[in-house]
Amino acid sequence: MEAFFASLNANFLNSLFRFATPVLLAALGGILCARVGVFNIALEGMMLTGAFTAVAGEYYSGDPWIGVLSGCLGAAVLALIYAILVITLKGNEVVVGIATNLFASGLTTFLLPAMFHVKGKFFDPRLVGLSNIKIPVLHELPFLGPLLSGQTVLVYLTWLLYILAGIMLFRTALGLRLRGVGEQPLAAATLGVKVNAFRYMAVLLSGIFCGLAGAQLSVGIVNVFVQDMAAGRGWIAVVAVLLGQANPLGVFITGVFFGLADSLSLQLQGVGLAPQFTEMLPYLVTLLVFGLVRARQKHPRSALAN
Repeated sequence: MEAFFASLNANFLNSLFRFATPVLLAALGGILCARVGVFNIALEGMMLTGAFTAVAGEYYSGDPWIGVLSGCLGAAVLALIYAILVITLKGNEVVVGIATNLFASGLTTFLLPAMFHVKGKFFDPRLVGLSNIKIPVLHELPFLGPLLSGQTVLVYLTWLLYILAGIMLFRTALGLRLRGVGEQPLAAATLGVKVNAFRYMAVLLSGIFCGLAGAQLSVGIVNVFVQDMAAGRGWIAVVAVLLGQANPLGVFITGVFFGLADSLSLQLQGVGLAPQFTEMLPYLVTLLVFGLVRARQKHPRSALAN
């Protein structure tokens, strides 16, 4: 037990937001989709696509920021396909979402040996990844320093995006229209609001955010691509949206909690617990929390509408 508490050091604090960021970014896309009445469970596949295209972009360009942009583009293309199938062709959101996730898994598995001539995992010394930013003065503080300093730009961008999302949704005319599209689409249409245009915008933005999430995974944390490396984080993001009632503050808190579980699982491996147990901890926590509070949650009225 003493070894466990000793392991809760600066590395644990620093890893909390690094592990939470992919879930938070994907969940931010889920918030926008839920608010316009699209239940997007394709976040997992979009994140995985973003992780792969981010590594590919950095490998061929030599610039990690080109990799980040490539991740956003790759996930956005998949999001566009999802939007066409769900919004224009009226496909079932759950069926299309699961199919999108399976397609992304199969496509990246196929492209890994086709592009890099390896199977399962791709690593190259030229993949330098995103650098961590040490904030002056704050970096020296005993608790806040390791927690808030030494993160990638994408971590800080995530915090900013959540603040902007909260302001946009509840303090602007754009947010009012966006919420109206999800809650009362027919009424919004009679007022001249282009419902499908808002839904397309939300789904495409969710793809971009999932691309950023995938980039954080592959070029922000480990500088490597592993087959199916999203590893259920997209599904955890869906749960975070439901538990947080598609509210940026609630989803942010939920996402950080899951990031804490992910970081804690890594620390438990360091004190000798079997990795088979520790790796399932974030998902076990997700199921337990979801089971305990789901019955009392009320997500936006049309978030699960077909």
